[in-house]
Amino acid sequence: MVEDSPVEENDLVSRYRLEAQASVSDEAERRTAETMPMKERIRLRSLSLVKLTADGIDDPDLVAAIFERLGPVRAALDGHGGGIVVASADNGPHGLEMVLDLTGACLACGSAPGTLAGVRSDLEEDAEIASIKFSTALLDTFDDLGREFVLAHGGVEFVDP
Repeated sequence: MVEDSPVEENDLVSRYRLEAQASVSDEAERRTAETMPMKERIRLRSLSLVKLTADGIDDPDLVAAIFERLGPVRAALDGHGGGIVVASADNGPHGLEMVLDLTGACLACGSAPGTLAGVRSDLEEDAEIASIKFSTALLDTFDDLGREFVLAHGGVEFVDP
């Protein structure tokens, strides 16, 4: 009997991971497409976040344009009653530096570290964005254990806006 080599096992794990990622992405895209017409999504995607924040963070299109830049984490936020609030946005020397808060069901969710990391990762892929941090006020919404967990596993930075 021939045993599988570690290379073949690693290849199988990699293939499974890629298939799972593709499945999650496809499902997230399907859910997002159900909630907003493609024409509006294209319009929001074309908006400059730098321009939207030039006169402050009150532009009504700002959060929607941010959501449009999110990957699969967007479907999780939408589907689970979560949201994003822009606490501050400054156009720094390397691009937009934003401090965000999560709202709604995201505040008590055990998946918060993954959500925070997903939001940061997706948004920092945008050419206009230099950094995404989260408001320390968000930490106050967690109990001691939750706060400790988010700080240890969130992989994001918390700052005062």
